[in-house]
Amino acid sequence: MATVVDYIIVGQGLAGSTLAIHLDQLGKSLMMIDEPEKNVSSRVAAGLYNPITGRKMVKTWRADDIFPYLKHFYSSWEKTTQRKFLHEMPIYRPFLSLAEQNEWMGKSADKKYMSFLDKVEPGPAYENLINDPYGGLELTQCGFLDISSFLEATAHYFHNKESLVHERFDFHQLRLEQNAIQYRNIQASKIIFCEGPDGDHKNYFHWLPFRPVKGEILYLEVDKKIPKIFNRGVFVIPYLGNKCKAGATYDRKDLTPTLTEKARRSMVEKLNALVRFDYKIVDQVSGIRPSTIDRRPFAGIHPKFETIAIFNGLGTKGVSLAPYFAAQLANHLNYGKELDREVNISRFFSLYFKFGR
Repeated sequence: MATVVDYIIVGQGLAGSTLAIHLDQLGKSLMMIDEPEKNVSSRVAAGLYNPITGRKMVKTWRADDIFPYLKHFYSSWEKTTQRKFLHEMPIYRPFLSLAEQNEWMGKSADKKYMSFLDKVEPGPAYENLINDPYGGLELTQCGFLDISSFLEATAHYFHNKESLVHERFDFHQLRLEQNAIQYRNIQASKIIFCEGPDGDHKNYFHWLPFRPVKGEILYLEVDKKIPKIFNRGVFVIPYLGNKCKAGATYDRKDLTPTLTEKARRSMVEKLNALVRFDYKIVDQVSGIRPSTIDRRPFAGIHPKFETIAIFNGLGTKGVSLAPYFAAQLANHLNYGKELDREVNISRFFSLYFKFGR
């Protein structure tokens, strides 16, 4: 006997989980098909969310919409699942020069930045822990998500609803019908591919310009209590007792899962330039982030097959981007509401008509 649902979601990483939650909250039935071993990128990521990013310390794209929403979303899901995975924590970013300090003294009065700035330190504020001779920027609306705990809580929720299957998705079992899809004994109105840069979505979405990035991070044991996240050139996230995560690297050439000494040396060099406390490296992990050529997610329905959709390409900012755009896609699929044109895959339809058919 066939199981009939509204949606099949392939992949239960950040993209698949946040989309499934939004669809469930809209009262839609679904079945997630997930091979946990494929969620390497989600599970090893540091989970940092940060409104002021990059070498030039600029406000991240759509921050005013995305950051309030992510707090509401993850906090609400914590209550639903009775699990803790969102850790709100200030980020301190030391200045590199007096010129940069002066620049941010001026920006601190700018309404564009005020909601994300706690204070600007004009001189050393944490000199017993880090090198900050020119002071630094203390940010709010930031912290980290324990992604593994979030994914486990979500898996438990949908497993209890008999809406999650742990198995490898077999593309050859997928059948497209006129207004539905059939996968083994499951019938659905749509299938949504959410399984990272490499997966069965390539059978329909190979024309989308992914640009994967390998990232490696270090796990540290430290000899001091770290009161907040430090981030300049390298981040240091206190997450459990005397343990910290540090990183990360960005490598577009080596997309293997192999841990590299080059990445380790690079992170140690940056750590030594930032911190003044002793640390011991206890582990090193890597993952391949599903980034895109324009650093914007992929969301939308296939240009030819209305029963096939995608939510992917969250890149290095998946924790902050996933909830907001999962909500957009859920409303698009169910109510026809417009997707942000910067995430809608229609921006690359020209590539489909050139290479995809």
